[in-house]
Amino acid sequence: MTVLGIDDTDSRTAGMCSTYLAALVAEAIEDAGATVHRRLLVRLNPAVEHKTRGNAALALHTDADPAEALAISSDLIAEYAVADDPRTSPGVVVADRDPEAVPDAVADFARDAVREFHDLGDALALADEVGFDHRGWGSDGEPSADTAGGDGDSDDNGDGAGEDAVVGRGRIGALAAVGAWRAFDDWTYEHISYREFERCGTPREVDEASVFAAAEEAYPLAWDTVDRDEGEAVCVPNAPGPILYGIRGDDPEAVRRVADGIDGEPVERSALFVTNQGTDAHLRKGTLGDLREGGAYRLECEVSAAPETRRGGHVFFEAAALGGGDAVATDDVDGDGPEAAAIDCVAFEPTKRFRDRVRDLRVGDRLTLCGEVADGTLKLEKFAVRDLVETVPAVPECPDCGRSMNSAGANQGYRCRDCGTSEAGKVEAPLERDLEPGWYEVPPCARRHISKPLVRGGFDAPTHPER
Repeated sequence: MTVLGIDDTDSRTAGMCSTYLAALVAEAIEDAGATVHRRLLVRLNPAVEHKTRGNAALALHTDADPAEALAISSDLIAEYAVADDPRTSPGVVVADRDPEAVPDAVADFARDAVREFHDLGDALALADEVGFDHRGWGSDGEPSADTAGGDGDSDDNGDGAGEDAVVGRGRIGALAAVGAWRAFDDWTYEHISYREFERCGTPREVDEASVFAAAEEAYPLAWDTVDRDEGEAVCVPNAPGPILYGIRGDDPEAVRRVADGIDGEPVERSALFVTNQGTDAHLRKGTLGDLREGGAYRLECEVSAAPETRRGGHVFFEAAALGGGDAVATDDVDGDGPEAAAIDCVAFEPTKRFRDRVRDLRVGDRLTLCGEVADGTLKLEKFAVRDLVETVPAVPECPDCGRSMNSAGANQGYRCRDCGTSEAGKVEAPLERDLEPGWYEVPPCARRHISKPLVRGGFDAPTHPER
């Protein structure tokens, strides 16, 4: 068996798509007489600055000869990769073994690539150490001189700190894609339909009514196809490129059925990918004293400052460590300072109705929060209500006449002026809440590729899915 990893052939502005190129490579391999057993679409750390769009790397599991697979992919990259974008830096890695037999170090590299930042030099050194062939291209479309191995010398660290002209940065993602099958055990599917290539850059012609009808029939096996509340066909991208629509779900036949049920412009080709989309593979358990920029975490917290809507419609609140403590600066998330006791959290405007769930939070609510840390703030993807505040301090009512009591003076409690009854202080009154215990999530129109939809199940409390 051979595992072929490909990454960084597309562009944020000029279109193209690495999945399309992987589909072309798979077809060319099969035209040459070999078999492609699996097409893998691996979403890596969504916080990486040097990603082109969705930070996806691709792997093909095939019985083709490794040298032939490398030659075929190299020819197609030279033909289709967006060579005039200085941010595009294609890379290929070829492993001459079964995907289940890649070394532990490569599986670890893949696992970390979803949660951390990798250096290109480290990727090349590891590929050389385990004997994997690799090739990289610069923004000029020319292959690097180290086509059969790297010297490990690079200023790029995978998070945008390196130079745009670095050659073959895509080998970071390509190596991660090679190791992904061993690294993860939760997989979903995406059926991608591609438009005729000459149509790229023109408006897509898709009948939205057929999308909504097909999505309804296949839900919940196929999910995030549409956003019903927003009236949006989520599966149809807005970015330039060859994808017409991509259908995601837990069942390969269900996603195919949805694709087959959509009316629109001609489909040039289609491909089924096994993917880590919708799995929450990027999340790790964290504490407020040990958060790092660009990391995505699952945190146990309580609301320490009430939600407020700020300019632009973004909703912020402060969350503190359970049990309280003195809050420190919320931008101290690198683990180098004193243990953080609080952090700002935000539901951005594009999360739409999810913001109403956040606005319903009250100081003292206990939550599990999931999201990415950026600029010292937790960008919320979902949260679970663990314990709700159900009472609020209120002025007592007179037990005789039912009227609200009046203050009897500083530190003297309350008294009914008519009846003479008194209370030592405020009493706890019931608080009506719209929230219930369980998980809440951003809607499909705002969901990250890798975030797990609640409809997939497997959560530790009741769920309130968006669809």
